[in-house]
Amino acid sequence: MNPGTLGPLYNRGWAQFYNAALFESDANKVSDRIAEAEAALVICARELFHAAGDNIEEKQAVDDAMYALHALRSALKCRANAKNTFQDLAA
Repeated sequence: MNPGTLGPLYNRGWAQFYNAALFESDANKVSDRIAEAEAALVICARELFHAAGDNIEEKQAVDDAMYALHALRSALKCRANAKNTFQDLAA
């Protein structure tokens, strides 16, 4: 990939939001961090769609990050459901 192809659009700003979501230690903030990262990734995907040149590596990185965030969100939902089920059984 030619890093000069995207010019000022390409700065991987989404990566900061992505890392913040992955490594958020406060369980109450994880969902918000995921939403912020997804929003940043959508903006980047739009920029890549309109950008000239071969951006396949960045597009793949954006797709991979979205997939990972979706998996994280799903895991959190399963964890919450399991916790609720356990509490219901204990009651």
